[in-house]
Amino acid sequence: MKDENQYVAYLRVSTQKQGYSGLGLEAQREIIQNYLCDKTPVAEYIEIESGRKKERPKLKEALSSCRKDGAILIVAKLDRLARSVSFLSNLLESDVEIVFCDFPQANKMVLHIISAISQYEAELIAARTKASLQAKKSRGFKLGNPEHLMDRHEQAIQNSIRTCKDKADNNPNNKRAVAILRILVKESHSYNEMANILNQEGFVSSKGCSFTKSTVYKLIKRYNLKED
Repeated sequence: MKDENQYVAYLRVSTQKQGYSGLGLEAQREIIQNYLCDKTPVAEYIEIESGRKKERPKLKEALSSCRKDGAILIVAKLDRLARSVSFLSNLLESDVEIVFCDFPQANKMVLHIISAISQYEAELIAARTKASLQAKKSRGFKLGNPEHLMDRHEQAIQNSIRTCKDKADNNPNNKRAVAILRILVKESHSYNEMANILNQEGFVSSKGCSFTKSTVYKLIKRYNLKED
């Protein structure tokens, strides 16, 4: 028998990073689509929020859309909607029909039991995480928000680049070579010719090496001695 119902899809991930990367969202979307077969949800709402939070603006929008279109709210998995028994209970008692792809035939009593187990698991995870972090802290580990690790990594790279540039700019060997290169550039020498002249005159690079076409080019470019 053909399904004549309309569906509004609700997807949830816990972190902003998951939301940007698509991790978790595609899996939920695929589960929903497999359940609906050839049907397509009339709308899709994506929430980036913890399952323990009760303030869900996107969920409110999804429920409102269901009421407006007489649609069914479809969720890939029960824990994507809620990990709180009381929160789920209120939703199940609302005027919007909800289908969970992982338990499509479950009645309200079964869903309450499953939700209670899900909440218990979430509390265990939170307790284990807290205990683990506390143990690390007691051993001297500096704790931080893992969401910012990539930001700190990028900042470290930029700081390293800036430090290397400052060292190169202030290197006495570079300064001496640049003084000669300013003259050689005006005389229209090639990079190879300029490298040979510097080497013949006893100049060395910032690392104490002989000059090459490449190192001459980099110095000229770094100090804007010549138009490209």
